[in-house]
Amino acid sequence: MSGYNVAIVGVTGMVGQTFIQVLQERRFPAKGWKLLASSRSVDKKIDIGGVPHLVEEAVPASFQGVDIAFFSAGGAISEQLAHEAVKCGAVVVDNSSAFRMDPQVPLVVPEVNPEAIKGHNGLIANPNCSTIQMVVALDPLHKAAGIKRVVAATYQSVSGAGKEAVDELLAQSEAVLNNKEVVKERIPYKGAKRNHQIAFNMVPHIDVFDEDDYTKEELKMIVETRKIMGIPDLPITVTTVRVPSLNGHSEAINVELNSPLSPQEARRVLSGTPGIIVMDNPGELLYPMPVQTEGKDEVFVGRIRIDRSVPHGLNMWVVADNIRKGAATNSIQIAELLIK
Repeated sequence: MSGYNVAIVGVTGMVGQTFIQVLQERRFPAKGWKLLASSRSVDKKIDIGGVPHLVEEAVPASFQGVDIAFFSAGGAISEQLAHEAVKCGAVVVDNSSAFRMDPQVPLVVPEVNPEAIKGHNGLIANPNCSTIQMVVALDPLHKAAGIKRVVAATYQSVSGAGKEAVDELLAQSEAVLNNKEVVKERIPYKGAKRNHQIAFNMVPHIDVFDEDDYTKEELKMIVETRKIMGIPDLPITVTTVRVPSLNGHSEAINVELNSPLSPQEARRVLSGTPGIIVMDNPGELLYPMPVQTEGKDEVFVGRIRIDRSVPHGLNMWVVADNIRKGAATNSIQIAELLIK
């Protein structure tokens, strides 16, 4: 096939816009574009390669003639339209949580489990953004020394909550600096019983609370990591925190391994893994930060050091652009695997 007809559902959102950017950067062989969103965005024009394209409403009939459909419009839209797209002959790469834990749907990070796409039935799930960067860093260590237990804390930017949350952080910051009233509507999420200021603050709450007072974001990272890495009984615990940065998620990860692995060996293993950049030189104050990873597709790892509180323990700091590698880029890498 000389090219593929591509649909993007949720094209007017942050991830949808990034899909277009990354597809062009990676020279994805798209021969036709179907730009889809809600009825509110119909007839908006989006430029692709100098050519304006009209946004259409996403409905079941939208997917006729589409080869690959990227979904990033939320779980409800995916549940409503993904199977309709498959019926039309498209392969769907879904960025929502709607199908991630369905045993019939592959959950794929190309650097970790590319073979999983072989079992797809027209639908492939893209993992949670925080899960993606964590498993990219964990998998090489697991192959080298076996993972016994994982403890992680995330520091997630407001872009993970959408453009409106980014706008709210900027507005709140201006209000605080000018001693004005702070409007709080988007954190931890719109419609929450109580909303919190995110400017100059941190909120240890992403998504709704679920069993054992873990949030859904925390539980997603736990169950998705087990599925992607093929370790259904992996002991793992996570705390997710929203922080007042605009883009890029950071994670403090503690790994207990089954056999010894020195920081030097870990750096060598990670440096030799595609998709990872090791940035780790404490003497030169060199370690990854969100401002350095913005616009990048790699996962950055630093602060690799021994944890002497357990046998064979390591600590590391993992940072990635959550809109790119955590969403758009990983989805497009999945599509690249499909067309090989």
